[in-house]
Amino acid sequence: MSKGEGRSGKKCLAYVAVFVVFQAAIILLFALTVMKVKSPKVRFNAMVVESFSSNNNTATSINMRLLAQLTIKNTNFGHFKYDNATLVVLYNGMPLGEAVISRGRTKARKTQRFNINVDVSTDRVLSDSNLGNDINSGILKLSSQAKLNGKVHLMKIIKKNKSGEMKCDWSVNLGNRQVENLRCN
Repeated sequence: MSKGEGRSGKKCLAYVAVFVVFQAAIILLFALTVMKVKSPKVRFNAMVVESFSSNNNTATSINMRLLAQLTIKNTNFGHFKYDNATLVVLYNGMPLGEAVISRGRTKARKTQRFNINVDVSTDRVLSDSNLGNDINSGILKLSSQAKLNGKVHLMKIIKKNKSGEMKCDWSVNLGNRQVENLRCN
């Protein structure tokens, strides 16, 4: 065996080692970015009072229909498939109305938008002295909650359970029937 063959063997071995390290770095980078599954973000984008009525006999009876644009933002590299969920509108923690969010699918790295109607009635509240005061002040402070349970599908092989939660606060100006101060977190 000559000196040239020994050097070329070591050189070949060095190339193989560099290639293996390079491949390991690519796999690590792939695992840390693409395979990291995050929960989708669920938010109200906009909301309007579609219809409004009040009972003059009782100061605490208001019925309204809200039309809200719901957004589901999926930042993952795989689609998010979710089950039916319930969106609840609350006053001081007491439910005033609810709507069903039908099961669906949000594509990878996309934001899905759709409209949802919620019928809200203060008749559901059992004697809350603050409700009458809030209605008389002209501003009704409400909140909403929803939780979408589902799975993120990566490359049709990996399925990770994730859920997107929404908690929003807003006020309804009873004078002009407008939704104000909509904040979601």
